[in-house]
Amino acid sequence: MFDSVGWGEILVLIIAGLFILGPERLPEAAAWLAKSVKKVRDFANGAREQLREEMGPEFDQLRKPLEDLRGLRNFDPKRVVTQHLFDGDADPLGLKGITNGSPNLGGGNGSNATNGSNGYAAGQAKQPEPLKPGERPPIDPDAT
Repeated sequence: MFDSVGWGEILVLIIAGLFILGPERLPEAAAWLAKSVKKVRDFANGAREQLREEMGPEFDQLRKPLEDLRGLRNFDPKRVVTQHLFDGDADPLGLKGITNGSPNLGGGNGSNATNGSNGYAAGQAKQPEPLKPGERPPIDPDAT
């Protein structure tokens, strides 16, 4: 009922009540408000119990669609489609392991173990041997 009322609003109401009613009448007003809220809650619970007694098992059948409607308050289309199509699997296509457009084939601790150019792990590609002392790198004929 008062789900949208936060502590800030409650504090403002208390301060406004303090100014309007004054410090001598504020405790009486708070007690009256608490009694009134309790009475309303008791009336609502009594009416619900009386309705449940009179309707019997049909009450639960009536209540089911109302609970379904209450569930639509938190309607999230992505969650509903995922749940319906993939039985609730959050990652049905296995896309969570893909980073920077390349699959994370190296496993490990979340680091991207791909070389970024062809999607293969860096350890799978043939690594050139290091140059020996005094050796020059080969000249690439396409570089000119």
